Amino acid sequence: MPKQQNISKCELCRREGTKLFLKGPRCESPKCAFQRRDYPPGMHPFRRGKISEYAVRFREKQRCKRTFGLREAQFRRLFRMAERLPGNTGESLFQLLERRLDNVLYRAGLATSRRQARQIIAHGLVWVNGERCNRSSYLVKGTDVLKPRPVERIISLFKANRDYNQGRAVPSWLEVQPDPIEVRVISLPKPGELAEGFEPQLIVEICSR
Repeated sequence: MPKQQNISKCELCRREGTKLFLKGPRCESPKCAFQRRDYPPGMHPFRRGKISEYAVRFREKQRCKRTFGLREAQFRRLFRMAERLPGNTGESLFQLLERRLDNVLYRAGLATSRRQARQIIAHGLVWVNGERCNRSSYLVKGTDVLKPRPVERIISLFKANRDYNQGRAVPSWLEVQPDPIEVRVISLPKPGELAEGFEPQLIVEICSR
């Protein structure tokens, strides 16, 4: 079986033709590889033919999957869940993506990237409703309260991240309290705040095949 190619985070941004903000502060600095080389990686990046309808849908799915930091199996599992929910499948899919614990930490400004959020969660630094939660895939509910583990250095990390992300807008369905630092989920994500910059219908069409 051929060995899977190891692709860097910066190459993923270049391949998708947009910043995915996978490296936090580096993505906003002059060191960002996408700013210096905003073309696809590879030996012949400009020798690309006309993109097919399938490729348009495939690239949209890949961009979404890579933005939220999911593997194919994880993404397919969420899509199957969205299909079983009432209403629009595309909206349901993005609501599930937004409700993931790693995404909530990132949206609340307590992590500089979703990748860092997953590391924070995996090390057990987040408490949900007073209990430690180490699953990035946990789907928050409308009454959940997220807090850092009550250790000074961990609280300092969360505050430093919040200060760094001070200019980032927090979704209306989240409420962030600065002192003591905590995040309250006051409702489920609203349709107007879902799928910003994405075309959900394209993703539904390719995943429904």
